[in-house]
Amino acid sequence: MILNLINFAGSLCFLLYGMKLMSDGIQKSAGQKLQAALAFMTGNRFVGLLTGCILTMIIQSSGATTVMLVSFVNAGLVSVTQAIGVIFGANIGTTVTGWIVALGSSFEIKDYAVPIFGLGYLLYILKRLKSREGLWLAIMGFGLLFFGLGGLSDFFAVPDVKSFVIHFIDAVNGFGAISYVIGLFIGIFLTALIHSSSAMSAIVIGMAVAMSKEGNASIEELNEFWRFGAVMIIGSSVGSTVDAILAAIGANANAKRTAAVHVLFNVATVIIALIFFNPFMAFVEFVSPGHNIVFRIAMLNTAFKLMGTVIFIPFVNQISKFVSILIKDDKIPEGTVYKLEFSERMAIESPEGCVFRAQSEVKLFSDKVAQMFDELQAGFSNFNSDFVTGGYEEIVKTEDYCDQMNEQLTQYLVRCTHLHLSDEAKDNAALMMQLISEMEAMADGCLNIAYQLKKAIEKEMKFNKEDFDRLLPYFELARQLMFFIYKNVSKIQRLTPEQFQFASELEQQIDDERIALRKLARSRLESGGDVRSELLYMDIIRQIEKIGDRCFDAAGDLR
Repeated sequence: MILNLINFAGSLCFLLYGMKLMSDGIQKSAGQKLQAALAFMTGNRFVGLLTGCILTMIIQSSGATTVMLVSFVNAGLVSVTQAIGVIFGANIGTTVTGWIVALGSSFEIKDYAVPIFGLGYLLYILKRLKSREGLWLAIMGFGLLFFGLGGLSDFFAVPDVKSFVIHFIDAVNGFGAISYVIGLFIGIFLTALIHSSSAMSAIVIGMAVAMSKEGNASIEELNEFWRFGAVMIIGSSVGSTVDAILAAIGANANAKRTAAVHVLFNVATVIIALIFFNPFMAFVEFVSPGHNIVFRIAMLNTAFKLMGTVIFIPFVNQISKFVSILIKDDKIPEGTVYKLEFSERMAIESPEGCVFRAQSEVKLFSDKVAQMFDELQAGFSNFNSDFVTGGYEEIVKTEDYCDQMNEQLTQYLVRCTHLHLSDEAKDNAALMMQLISEMEAMADGCLNIAYQLKKAIEKEMKFNKEDFDRLLPYFELARQLMFFIYKNVSKIQRLTPEQFQFASELEQQIDDERIALRKLARSRLESGGDVRSELLYMDIIRQIEKIGDRCFDAAGDLR
């Protein structure tokens, strides 16, 4: 019996690792396109539903989808309302594993495990096919998944194990309605323990496969198992919420609300299924093909998730409002303290998603630098005390925020580089570290110009209006280059040769204008102009030119 338990544990590990390898391989093969789909294909509840369903079917892990979703809500890429549809879809998508097991029950699924794994490994070690490394890993994972499923079926087919399961279910059924509670908690506990409702459904279906083989169990015993297994499958829906709960620890209020939606939706669906348990079971039996309990359990899993979605999809906005009341807003005022948490759960479930998460923060960084440019332009245009009491203070706060972002984002990206990433994600992480360094230098330059402008206003320095007005188009050139870079930094988008040429021309115009303005300032000094005013004028010219250089350096990084 001990050897059988060891075989069970080993088969379960093969199953879980196979699912993990499939998920990681597909995510690595697709690069960050899957994360992009999750972040941007959530326009309405039905698009979100479809996105969550398809994504989970592809990566074979509702846990990975949910962890990514919570992280993206935390980053502000997806709203809580948009996330609700994705959660519903992920619950449906996760049932595909049960159908794979059920369909595989008609043949010896284990016989195909080794050839599939061998094919994947052979392709993986061929260097010239290294660009498809993630896809080959996914094939290897699929082989391990088959091997684990075959092992589970073999385990439950052992006479002693089969006899124990039958006697256990028979004994539990003697408690009447309490037996359903026991089955429910077994499903919740085991799913929470192994962090996979897909694996839990595979275990239950594996038991059904073993028991439904001719001579293994009577019709009465199969019917008893069918109802008890159904309750365990229903309970697994609650156990699967543990990933969302763990992902929300330390996250902001919206991320916690997203996790709360996942928990509340699954719990509510379970309660409804238990209240209408007998009619629900009769419906599943009616729509199931034949009288095979293997397909019944797979059908029940899908029907159960579809039922919850159909009931709650019309109330997406109301659910969003409810969790907003349930979980209060964060107390820390936004825009003063920057905090970027590295999600260990995200790193495990979706390492590529960690890099995609950083992209949203780089966009925020570029937004902040763009805000500083806007404040400076207003200061140049007005040149009065309003800038000292308003614009300057805002620039100081924003620059401090940028300093915090630079430090924490760099630390975050360094940790990302140690994850198992695709080449594309590694390149993006390295590129982002270069870009945030350039943007932090731009923020410093904006603060220096703001300080010089503030000093000139406070000391009531006099400038020739015509000469001062020439600073505005010079600053506008730097602003144009900055906003050109900003649009591409926001998307981490490489520049085409034509775009880089445009950036080069703008940078050359800035250099030419700097030379002309410095000549004018020296000429005024030689003609007896105010020394303090002219030196400050030249310093502003120099600082603007430095920002232009940093923008052009960023263009070089994006080339």
